[in-house]
Amino acid sequence: MAIDTLNEPVFDRNSVFKNVRRRARITVGVPIAILTYLIYTWFAFGVPDLLAKAQPERAAILATDSVAYKVHVTKLLRRDIMEVAIEGERRATYEPDQLPDWVEVNGTDAFVDLGEGYTITITGKVMEFDVPDYGLIKVTATNSGVNTELPPGPVPEWIKDDPRKFNARPTLDRRVQVTKTKIEVHNYFGGWENFWFPFGSQLHGMSFSQLWAIALSNERIDPSQSNMSFILHEFLDNPDWQHGEVFVALLETIMMAVLGTITAAIFGLPLAFLAARNFTPSKILRFGTRRLFDFLRGIDMLIWSLIFIRAFGLGPLTGALAIAFTDTGSLGKLFSEALENIDNKQVEGVRATGASQIQRYRFGVIPQILPVFVSQVLYYLESNTRSATVIGALGAGGIGLMLVETMKTSRDWENTSYIIILTITVVIAMDQTSGWLRRKLIEGK
Repeated sequence: MAIDTLNEPVFDRNSVFKNVRRRARITVGVPIAILTYLIYTWFAFGVPDLLAKAQPERAAILATDSVAYKVHVTKLLRRDIMEVAIEGERRATYEPDQLPDWVEVNGTDAFVDLGEGYTITITGKVMEFDVPDYGLIKVTATNSGVNTELPPGPVPEWIKDDPRKFNARPTLDRRVQVTKTKIEVHNYFGGWENFWFPFGSQLHGMSFSQLWAIALSNERIDPSQSNMSFILHEFLDNPDWQHGEVFVALLETIMMAVLGTITAAIFGLPLAFLAARNFTPSKILRFGTRRLFDFLRGIDMLIWSLIFIRAFGLGPLTGALAIAFTDTGSLGKLFSEALENIDNKQVEGVRATGASQIQRYRFGVIPQILPVFVSQVLYYLESNTRSATVIGALGAGGIGLMLVETMKTSRDWENTSYIIILTITVVIAMDQTSGWLRRKLIEGK
């Protein structure tokens, strides 16, 4: 029997080796290239200098301030008076007969028990700080600065001893400062101070059950309004937390996102018909419309907001216009692509019934792109809620502007945390709402 060797594949060893070597070079070369790029960016972006300048202890202090508040025990040496106040605010100053139990004031002197063996005695211009496992620190305020007497041995890092100012923070929740004008003690407590009602309010410090009893009581606190209305106004008009203004700013942010997104959808849909190949035969018109989309979405939303701020001034309108301009380009492009992918058989079926052109669009085209239209509009609405916060920080108003204002002071980090939590809550609510609407409108559930 003859063996046919003409159709047998020829084994090319050199070709196989070349393929193996090429794949090996790719396997080794790609990770090396990525590693080289990362090393380059590490130094090109100045990451080592950034890490060298980093202040982790400062970050820890800010994180503590965002979830805790401090009570100041302050002796003003020039006026020779002692004050105990929350966050050092004059409107949150304790009366002499209502001092916290860890503070004892005797005239213009005081004894402060910070807990766990940390005690401070203030006598005249002298502050004595007893620190467990370290010893007694004695600081005297003078006309030119401070004189410090420390226990023998190395100075701990938590002590900043300067002839002009003494600063000691042995723990995150305890701090002492002495200058030639004042002696100040900070004692930190977890939570947000005066969150529900102002310090001087009649409702300050009441429990929920007490508030509920007052709300149902027939005896009015303020004869001009009901107790429920009084409680609500005391909460909204809180000068420290500004709940009323924060809620109005949140509403402005939501309305900014809604108005901008709806405007973009209203203008983007008809323009999408002009950009779709199967609806607009004119190449010039299609080209011009598509370039318009590129122009609108090519300029970032933040740039549009800066342009409109210059044109119309500060306010939510500028943010809504910035969102509308950017999203008109983005949604218009998405809608035009959806229009080009529709099934023409459905349109032809509507045409066969003798329908007009508008009716063909209404019953043959819109039902096909409606899922894309609804899902994209709702997605952009959810995304624009976050974008409206950033735009507001530039001056367009809303919750973003309030967020920047609280961060500028470098002392209201608890207010910053409050606004961030509310913003995240609104974004989550918008996400859940948009998901529910998508299921109702698209899936019919």
